[in-house]
Amino acid sequence: MTKEYVTSERRLLHGGDYNPEQWKDYPEVLEQDIELMKKSGVNTVSVGMFSWTSMEPEEEVYDFEWLDQVFDRMNSIGGKVILATPSGARPAWMAKKYPEVLRVDSLRRKQLYGARHNHCYTSPYYRSKTQEINRKLAERYQNHPALLLWHISNEYGGECHCNLCQEAFRGWLKARYDNSLEKINQAWWGPFWSHTITDWNQIESPSPIGENLVHGMNLDWRRFVTDQTIDFYKNEIVPLREITPDIPITTNFMSDNPEFIPFRGLDYSKFAKEVDIISWDAYPAWHNDYEETYELASKVAFINDSFKSMKQKPWLLMESTPSLVNWHQYNKPKRPNMHYLSSMQMLAHGSDSNLYFQWRKSRGASEKFHGAVVDHDGSAENRVFKEVSQVGATMEKLSDKVVGTKRKAEVGLLYDWESDWALEDAQGFGLQTKDYPQTLQKHYQAFWEKDIPVDVISKENHFNEYKLLVVPMLYLMSEKTITRLKDFVAAGGTLVSGYMTGLVNESDLAYLGGWKKDLQDIFGIEPIETDTFYPSDSNKISYKEKMYTVKDYATIITNKNADVIGNYLEDFYSETPAVTYNKYHKGQAYYIGARLEEAFNQVFYQDLIDELNLSPILKVDHEVGVSVQGRKVDEDTDIVFIMNFTEKKQTVKIEHEVLDVLTNEMINGKFALEPYEVKVIEK
Repeated sequence: MTKEYVTSERRLLHGGDYNPEQWKDYPEVLEQDIELMKKSGVNTVSVGMFSWTSMEPEEEVYDFEWLDQVFDRMNSIGGKVILATPSGARPAWMAKKYPEVLRVDSLRRKQLYGARHNHCYTSPYYRSKTQEINRKLAERYQNHPALLLWHISNEYGGECHCNLCQEAFRGWLKARYDNSLEKINQAWWGPFWSHTITDWNQIESPSPIGENLVHGMNLDWRRFVTDQTIDFYKNEIVPLREITPDIPITTNFMSDNPEFIPFRGLDYSKFAKEVDIISWDAYPAWHNDYEETYELASKVAFINDSFKSMKQKPWLLMESTPSLVNWHQYNKPKRPNMHYLSSMQMLAHGSDSNLYFQWRKSRGASEKFHGAVVDHDGSAENRVFKEVSQVGATMEKLSDKVVGTKRKAEVGLLYDWESDWALEDAQGFGLQTKDYPQTLQKHYQAFWEKDIPVDVISKENHFNEYKLLVVPMLYLMSEKTITRLKDFVAAGGTLVSGYMTGLVNESDLAYLGGWKKDLQDIFGIEPIETDTFYPSDSNKISYKEKMYTVKDYATIITNKNADVIGNYLEDFYSETPAVTYNKYHKGQAYYIGARLEEAFNQVFYQDLIDELNLSPILKVDHEVGVSVQGRKVDEDTDIVFIMNFTEKKQTVKIEHEVLDVLTNEMINGKFALEPYEVKVIEK
């Protein structure tokens, strides 16, 4: 296997966001930073994210000397620089002189200067200025040996409703609908509540004042926001591609917190096509009081695997905290060893870096108590600094073996942003219990607990790469997607789906005539109606002579030619199909008609794991809460991370002798893992 390096640096990247512009009046601090970086094993820093005023304190007056020093200092210790473009926070002089750069919110209120990320993506002036500053950065640092990677802006997100964006939205719609108001009215179901559009100027972005009840328009607006954000990004990188064509480009993606589900603001499956490297910022709320640590670890793994799957190659952890954040409801520090464990989890799932926000705590403003490698005491002796140094030392040992490697999954789990947006809009079912991404996480967890690798994919991935495709709750399903699923099963694939699937088309219009015939052919059934439960409601199903509890939703099914392998036990649909199996050409399809307790997922997917001969990277006997993940070095060698995400000592068993990579000792048989402990082994 050929390693696939995401950057020219053939080592794991350790370091993170560095803000030397905040310390220009403290030269002793800047000198200390370099010494502390060497002690902690830092080899890479990210600079420039919010530095526009430091780069251009007045219009067309530039100062890059402080940035020159960062590049030269990092180069002197063999380090690298990830250089960010500064568009994430515009200068005060710009906001004052050119107010068009500031966003207008959905209530049509012009935002004031003072926050970051409130710039208009459509503003011609802002687009021109971002290109101008980016060009100067590229020209200045194009040949510097420390330049490793371009980091474009920071955590793109949000939307603008100004007149410029309204006009851009109308232009986007004209392109999408062939300049036809008739097609728009068909897609948006215009006659509903007299929402027929008769002139382009009548179209405006959704506003909470209008209750956002034209669902087709809402869906198109979200698509437009994604496309306009990507277009702004593509405008930013023009001079970088021109001047530094060999320097790869990324921008840092996110998750939605505190639930730790996919970020819903932008369709990352589209954005991923435009970057050279996937990178993201991970801030899970470890040690919270509403879930077990291993359950949160499974959610982190789910997001990791979604980003890994976007390009099927290693990715970068661009931001994480070595201790705590300052923006959760409760900002709890990581317990001893959790930082090491969480860092190793990132490597195990395909990251070629462990980078932090932030290197040194800000002295003032909103991030003065956000976690950092270097605290206000500037000490190398506190717990956090020592744990970061431990991570750095381990990454140095693992670099030659791990960097550039990836792993293969035989299971694909499909998440779709457009379906998520549409289902959240749907005024039916339970308004607070739809939980599409959370449901996917539970399906994922059933495999994660059994150490089976999973790719979290989009509807545009190649389905035929997988033995098993799990597609829960795909509410919005175009005929193209239906055809692709049908072809996957017909060619021999195994498909799992269920309730709330395939109800509307790509315009969020309900399919007429019942469930699409192709779906009926695949599954051998027809869903007739959905029973939505109050929290006090319940039902049960029988599956393989055991009973499992139904919660939230139950689909009432008419069987056509499927095998019924689970029945409802209560209510007016008692003894009707709840879980079905259908053979279709060379493949097979399962339909799970209800939202069921996790115990069902465990049994159901274990049956499929056995039937399809799905194997973990290493067979390890362990209890729930221990995760075994790995990366394939070559055809004969794997690096495996055995991680204890529980607060108790766990005993694990390995049948074959393996090498502990970090101690260089051989392991065979049973051994203990302390709470939050990790073993890294080679097999």
